[in-house]
Order: sequence, then structure tokens, then C-alpha cells
Amino acid sequence: MTNLLLKTFIKDYSKTDNPKIRAAYGKLAGFVGIVCNFILFVAKILIGTISGSVSITADAVNNLSDASSSIVSLLGFKLAEKPADTEHPYGHGRYEYLSALSVAVIIILIGFELFKTSIGKIINPSTVNFSWVLVIVLSLSIIIKLWMMVFNNKLGKAIKSDTLIATAQDSRNDVISTLAVLLAAIISEFTSLQLDGWIGLGVAVFILVSGFGLIKGTIDPMLGRAPDAEFVKKVHDKIMSYDGVLGVHDLIVHDYGPCRQFASVHVEMAAEDDVLKSHDVIDNIEYDFIDDLGLNMIVHYDPIVTKNEVVSNMRYEISQIVKTINESLTIHDLRVVPGVTHTNLVFDCLANFDLGLSDYELKCAISDAVKSVHPEYNCVITIDKNYAPIP
Repeated sequence: MTNLLLKTFIKDYSKTDNPKIRAAYGKLAGFVGIVCNFILFVAKILIGTISGSVSITADAVNNLSDASSSIVSLLGFKLAEKPADTEHPYGHGRYEYLSALSVAVIIILIGFELFKTSIGKIINPSTVNFSWVLVIVLSLSIIIKLWMMVFNNKLGKAIKSDTLIATAQDSRNDVISTLAVLLAAIISEFTSLQLDGWIGLGVAVFILVSGFGLIKGTIDPMLGRAPDAEFVKKVHDKIMSYDGVLGVHDLIVHDYGPCRQFASVHVEMAAEDDVLKSHDVIDNIEYDFIDDLGLNMIVHYDPIVTKNEVVSNMRYEISQIVKTINESLTIHDLRVVPGVTHTNLVFDCLANFDLGLSDYELKCAISDAVKSVHPEYNCVITIDKNYAPIP
């Protein structure tokens, strides 16, 4: 069914790295979500009203919120595909994050309303009118939501969309909540237990938890979430595959929306090599990243001395010394500047944000550790922050 919809409504649907195809996936998911959830809402609200069940009504309103969410998601994908302009040179991709945030807020507001209604039903319980039509409607709802879970999950993975993957998780949550409502209706019919209000309360709590989880998931990339470790490793391994590259550090990735990432990185190459040749390699790295991964990459060239034994030995020794302070610490751009009375060791140290030491404390710790071994050396240290930990 999913492949049939893709083939019918999206031309060249297999080219998911194309921003226009990606937007088409999002819009298709939005349309499908609107139609399916609205049908489920109408069916459940009728059954809930006739039977007097607050839990079924709560589940119906949950479907209505899902339909509203699909509308917002559809709008988000539509706005996100707008091309870059003078005022927004990085494009409009973050509209997708904003739409997901709006969806989360809608879900939370509806969850609070259902919570209050369910509390009222627990305090003042009433009998639910059971019918097999109710069972059929809720069973069909579970089947439809299971398909929507698979549908959104497949599309979300195809275009690497957190919004669609979250929608798939929401459909999974709906399956669980509707199943709970169905079981409550059956139990209440064949026993004296009145579970309607309690099940409605459980559905409301489930909606609230889901909404707060979605808020965190959508705010993180807007706040500047660290890039995925697998992505960082992929970038590192690709750069290291080029001839002449000796090391990679100071990778920074900026996220302006799905498929709209910009990055900068420092690449170490032998200072003794021909500069024009090294520059040509760097140009190739930048071109290949935009062609292969759609990543706008700016590469900074760091020449390092490789044929001076003193510098090479010192680079290795300082690398080992900083690891005695913390295993995660690394150094780069080391220069040895000899003087009459002392020798300056000029280098950068890459530190994680959770190290527990201030930049000043870290500099002092490294300087003291070096002087304990080489009192004639004076350390001139620049502390770099590890924005994207490289393996």
C-alpha cells in the first residue's frame, strides 16, 4: 500500500536526497494523516456520544489532534521547501522544526483538557452503553493506526525526517491507547468494574507524555543539538580517506533544517608537501562533500611538521601528558618556538564541555604537568571546545 501511494503521487520517489522529493514525501504523509485521522475522529465521536464513554471520546479527540498535527506538518513541509533568499540565505528548513513544535503544543493542550474530563468521570462515574459496533469501530481504528505507524516510519526513515518518525511513534501510542479503551469497554460490559474514567485518564497522561517528548525532540535541533555520532564518524572517515590527510579536528556542524547542514573542519597535512597540491586536495574534499552528502563543508588547512624529530616526539609526548589529566583530551597545531632562556610550546587542546574544569584550570593543569617533565618549556595553550566529538 505504501509503495503504491509513493508511485502514484510522487514522481521519481526513489530520489530521496532531492529536497523537492523530500518535501513531497512530507506532504503525502500529511494528506494521508489528515484523511485517516478525520475519519477515525468522526466514527469515534459518534460511538463515544451514543455510548456515553469518556474514554472513547478522549480517543476521538486524540485522533482530531492527530489530524490537526498532520495539517501543521503539511504546512511545515510546504514552507520548508521554499528556496533560500536574501533574507534567509540558509533556506527555510527550520520551518519543519517549528511545525513539529506547534504539533507538540496542540497535543499537550488537548491532553490537559482530556485529563480534566476524565477526572470528572472518575468522581461521577456513569454506565457506558456497550455495543458490538463500538468493538468493530475501535478494532478498525487499531488496524488503521498500525498501518499508519508502518507508513510514517517507512517514509520517515527514507527521508531521515524526525517529524515523520515522531508521527509514527504517535500512531503506535494511539494503537496502545485505543486497545486500552476497547479492553475497558469489554471489561465494563461483562463485570461490575467501571474503568471508563480511569482509561480516559490513562489516555490523557499518555498524550501529555508524548507531547512533552515531542517538544524536547523539536527544540533540540533549534538549540544546536550535537550532530549524530554516526554522522560525525562518516565525515571523519571520508576526510581521512584522501591522500595526504594526517588528521581531522575542530569539526563544527550547523543545522538549518533537514538536508540543510553546513560544516567547517580543520584538516592536518604535512607542512613539507607542496602547498598547491595540498590545496587541491582540500578543494576536492569540499566539492565531494556537497556532491556526495549534500553537506556544505569549509575546510581549514593546518600544516604540521612531520620531518622534524624534535617536534614529532614532542607532539607525541604532549598528547600522552594531557591524557593523564583526562582521557578525552587531544592536542593539535603544535609548534616548538625555541628561545634563549626557554622554549615555547604553542598548541591547541580540544576539550569536552563536561570536563569539569574551566579553561584556565585546564591550562594550568597542562602547564604544570609539562613543566614537571620539562621545566625549560613554557606552554602557550588555546582551549578549543569539542562541538562534534570525532572518534
